[in-house]
Amino acid sequence: MVSGEGILLVVGGYLAGSIPTGVVLAKLFSTKDIRQEGSGNIGATNVYRVLGVRLGVLTLVGDVVKGAIPVILTRYLMDSDMWIAGVAFPTFLGHLFPIFIRFRGGKGVATALGIFLVIAPLMVPCLTIIFILVVMKWKYVSLGSLTASALMPVFLCVAGYPLVYVDLSVIIGCLIFYRHWDNIKRVREGREKKVSRAGS
Repeated sequence: MVSGEGILLVVGGYLAGSIPTGVVLAKLFSTKDIRQEGSGNIGATNVYRVLGVRLGVLTLVGDVVKGAIPVILTRYLMDSDMWIAGVAFPTFLGHLFPIFIRFRGGKGVATALGIFLVIAPLMVPCLTIIFILVVMKWKYVSLGSLTASALMPVFLCVAGYPLVYVDLSVIIGCLIFYRHWDNIKRVREGREKKVSRAGS
């Protein structure tokens, strides 16, 4: 059943997801527009490469938090799996297509992390370990992100989470793969940037 409270949560989730953490931090603490630097992406990896560890970590935390808060509010106010998933998805879309910066957003991994930290907190540490192991082995952040995204539906299904969350993770995973398409091509061609402090 549609409710006014639910609609407000959906809209609020999208607006929260639309907050471009990396762009805001870059403007506050540097003279650079992160969209014009490095890969041009607004996410934590590009911020880290261009502006350093501190702002990179703050961007990561901010993107995780903006994914988590709308889902926490929905769980508290609605206590419905359908509504929780229904708010989580536009929150994720907000990061990909943020209204505040002309719908040119990031790749969604950190925001998805925030969402699933609330929905499936026991699954996230397992996938984080897999992410770290992949990055340590092959030195590609994108490959670690894609691997974790691909495995999330499997983990949720095996653990017996409601189907609506499995479906949500499949859709989010597909969108993450779509936004990483250029990274996938560069990995296959051996041109993807590897993890390094210099970020070159």
